[in-house]
Amino acid sequence: MYIIAGLGNPTREYEKTRHNVGFEAIDILADKLNISVTEKKHRAYCGMGMIDGEKVILAKPQTFMNLSGESIGAIAGFYKIEPGHVIIICDDINLAEGQLRIRTKGSAGGHNGLKNIISHLGSQEFNRIRVGVGEKPSGMDLADYVLGRFPKGQEDLMEQAYKDAADAAIMMVKEGADAAMNHFNRKNKEIS
Repeated sequence: MYIIAGLGNPTREYEKTRHNVGFEAIDILADKLNISVTEKKHRAYCGMGMIDGEKVILAKPQTFMNLSGESIGAIAGFYKIEPGHVIIICDDINLAEGQLRIRTKGSAGGHNGLKNIISHLGSQEFNRIRVGVGEKPSGMDLADYVLGRFPKGQEDLMEQAYKDAADAAIMMVKEGADAAMNHFNRKNKEIS
């Protein structure tokens, strides 16, 4: 069994912001897999389904970004899911808009949502699909940047990134993290 969770902030005011790319990717993944992510439990909207014979829980934590680990930890604990079967989709300001980077472990890299997940899982050994939202302009407050929306003209680019993130999560479950890293991390190199 896997948890595939997209990070974001609940409530309408945060919809379509850079920090909510995880929610956007989960919505696309849910559509692809025909899973309804509407059941409220473990401080998240959850839905269960299958990928290639493997049970998956899709989750959109409703704790606000910096407390995402409270929800992810509760789901993992309830279903006895090891950190290696947790896949987190989140924003990354160190990647160009629309670029993906897949990792199977590592530090939070300054991302407070990931930092909280590490704390609650007691491990850095979980999968991440990081979706690039572009570098913060100098002199701009980081919170203002990640809670801001993408400029006009980037919608198509980001929509493709959400689709790629959803496809990467499916590939990670079906073929393993290495296959997804080889495919999607290489795809980024070809673009740049």
